[in-house]
Amino acid sequence: MDHMIFEVGTALMLIALASVLAGKLKFSIIPFLIVLGMLVGPHAPTIGIFDFKFIESQSIIDFLGRIGVLFLLFYLGLEFSVQKLIKSGKNIVFGGTVYVVLNFALGVGYGFLFGLPLYETLIIAGMLSVSSSAIVAKVLVDLRRTGNSETELILGMILFDDIFLAVFLSVMSGLLLGGATSVGATIVSVSISIGYMLLFFLIARKGTPILNKLLNIASSEIFIIVVFASLFFIAGFSETLHVAEAIGALLFGLALSETEHSKKIEHLVVPFRDFFGAIFFFSFGLSIDPLALGDALWMALGAIALTIICNFVAGMIAGRNAGLSHKASANIGLTIMARGEFTIIVANLGIAGGLAPILKPFSALYVLVLAILGPLLTKESKHIYKVMNKVFKWSEPKIKVKEKANK
Repeated sequence: MDHMIFEVGTALMLIALASVLAGKLKFSIIPFLIVLGMLVGPHAPTIGIFDFKFIESQSIIDFLGRIGVLFLLFYLGLEFSVQKLIKSGKNIVFGGTVYVVLNFALGVGYGFLFGLPLYETLIIAGMLSVSSSAIVAKVLVDLRRTGNSETELILGMILFDDIFLAVFLSVMSGLLLGGATSVGATIVSVSISIGYMLLFFLIARKGTPILNKLLNIASSEIFIIVVFASLFFIAGFSETLHVAEAIGALLFGLALSETEHSKKIEHLVVPFRDFFGAIFFFSFGLSIDPLALGDALWMALGAIALTIICNFVAGMIAGRNAGLSHKASANIGLTIMARGEFTIIVANLGIAGGLAPILKPFSALYVLVLAILGPLLTKESKHIYKVMNKVFKWSEPKIKVKEKANK
């Protein structure tokens, strides 16, 4: 206990170093932090006065990681808007539906193929169905593709995927955390979760004027105290209803998303989201035994291959339906490939519900590979398209088009 602050400080210094390294390499910090956590986990050696096992402080680090989840989902809720989705048009709804249905259906089939029970299979399917909003957005900015013809559809599909995540987590938290032992009790538990979610949707649509008045606080200090106190209270209260605390945070963000204070809250939340979010990925890695990864190796590699194929197909279908070129459609499929924070949150829900231990090493390998591979595939999308075009003959080379024009 005497060295707890030193242990936490050491952990934060390691997180900072990993973040700086990721920044220098212009890459997502997610895989760096997960690997770092695994390397300094329970099996790490002691070097002089530096004990990298974090035995005394692991509970504190885990708690800080849980705070990270709350801020990640709260921020997602703030950016969430059903009205924005409706205005975006039928192409986004169609593309998002194709993306979610294809990934989820194949995930269910994949889980049953490995002989997993129903709930484990549903968690696997959920993990395969949710992309990383943070990685996708960062890649689009870094590669300067925000003005591309396909970018609006990509962001719309990600938004649709976030809606699916909210519904999926609400339903699964009712199933796994509700303690139901019969069909009737299960229905009641799931109904409570869905009803709780609908209540916040109603507040977001009808209660905006009241929320605007309540949050009309001149002092920034008092404003942030009120917002964060409400966030933690609602997240904690959600657990008493057997709704995951992360869903409580997301729904509270949703309720505030339509208020006139939403942009101010977003601005205040970002530093906390980034800081505690980094601790979340580190703490996740800290809980993983690297020696146990081999147990999920082939299962994870199969899921990765399935995700790459499925996402590419979904992107092609969504893009071509929207009237985009084959090249732009290929960009969609390759950009939405990355997996990260939300996949881990889905996995953690299954772990909290007492499901099979293999979910943890599986999710670690799955996220690690796709968090690295996703941005690389996006960056090399032009070359990948050229190779695919040679196989499928989607469009003729530019030279041939000019020759035909001359004739």
